[in-house]
This record gives sequence, structure tokens and C-alpha cells, in this order.
Amino acid sequence: MASPNILAFSSSRVGTSSMLENAIPVIQEFLGNKNLRIAFIPFAGVTITHEEYLNKVKNALASLNHTIEMVLPDNSAVKTIKNADVIMVGGGNTFKLLSLIYTTQILDIIRDKVSSSTPYIGWSAGSNITGPTICTTNDMPIVEPKSFNALGLFPFQINPHYYNVKPEGFNGETRDDRLTEFLFENPVIPIVCLPEGTALLYQNAQLKLVGIASAIVLTKEESDEAISKKEIAVDEDISWLM
Repeated sequence: MASPNILAFSSSRVGTSSMLENAIPVIQEFLGNKNLRIAFIPFAGVTITHEEYLNKVKNALASLNHTIEMVLPDNSAVKTIKNADVIMVGGGNTFKLLSLIYTTQILDIIRDKVSSSTPYIGWSAGSNITGPTICTTNDMPIVEPKSFNALGLFPFQINPHYYNVKPEGFNGETRDDRLTEFLFENPVIPIVCLPEGTALLYQNAQLKLVGIASAIVLTKEESDEAISKKEIAVDEDISWLM
């Protein structure tokens, strides 16, 4: 039985690094040296055109010598995805991304290809949609997708760009406050919180954290009032989440 190959980054940048600079070595090891046809989905871009987004990704990954083709938000999207060796989904606004994925009718096609071992690479919004829903995104709902249901490649939610800080004098909700609200409404669905500089790597039926920092798993059982917060170390096997 085929096993998915998924690389889900928290972000495309770490600190002051250039786009995907820190991700390149991980992507290279993930994909190997063979020239592959990558279908890049730029739908999450809002203040950047799809063509501009494509060119940024091509420039960032030029050293890897893969062929990167853009998935257009039209009837050609299905064919581009079907012909791809790799599916890559960029960050931006998760609601806009999922809305266009539904509009172009490629959600099931992506899920089927990845489930049949086609490699999937995403960052930020592109990682958000690997979970059951997009309900733990940090983004504003600037558009309304057909559904909040996403690819469901992972049985847990993802929160990228994780950063739980409460400045002195701040009276709004922290990141943990918002994620706790999700768990109270959706108990037993874990949330993996990925700080920038980290990624989830699922390969050979094993899930682990890669990167430069630890991550957090938030859980809540239906019978519990409290939230459980577990730290995950880099390279730790977290296949128990699957």
C-alpha cells in the first residue's frame, strides 16, 4: 500500500533569511536529485500576482533544477495536477487558497495523488490545508470557501507561524487562547503548533519534526476541562499522531 510523502513547513522564511533559503536542503533531501515536474499552486497569494509568486519560487529553488509549472485557477488546473510529479502549495491567505482549490475542483485530485505517494510540499497556508480543516489558521477570512474542510492528509490540525506571546498591557486573546477555543469546540482533534523554522516530515510511514526549534502539540479529551500541552523535539518520532 502506498504511503504519502509530505513536507509541511511553518513558513517560507526564518528570521531575515530569503524565501525558502532554510527549506532548500530539506526539500533537496526529500525529493532527491532526479529532475521532477512540480505543480506549484499560488492561490494563497493576495497582494502578489500568481505569475509574480511563481517567479519568486522558481528563483528561490533554481539550484534544485526541477521544472516548476504554475497551476492556474481555471479548467487547466486538473490536468496540471494530474501530470505533476510533485505538488507544491505556497503560503498566503488560507481562505483564498482553499476557495480557489474548491473552485478549480482539485481538492480530491490532490488528496488522491498524495495518498498514492506523490510528494507534497507546502508552507504556511499550504501546510494548513494538510489537516482536516483550516479552522486553526491565523488568517483573516477575506473570502468564504465552499467549506472549511481541507485535504485531511493529516488527522490533526496545524497552526503555522506559532508564537504565543502576550505583551504587557495587551487584553486580547493570545495564540494559545484562540487554539484552546478550537479544542473546546472540537475535542480529541490535536493541534500541532509549528514555530517558524520547523516542518513536519512524513515519509516511509513515519512522522517527525525537522528544523531548528521544538514544536507544541495541544490536545483535549472530551471529559477534560484542561488543555494538554506537549513539547516535541527536533527529529522526534511523532508517528503516534497518525
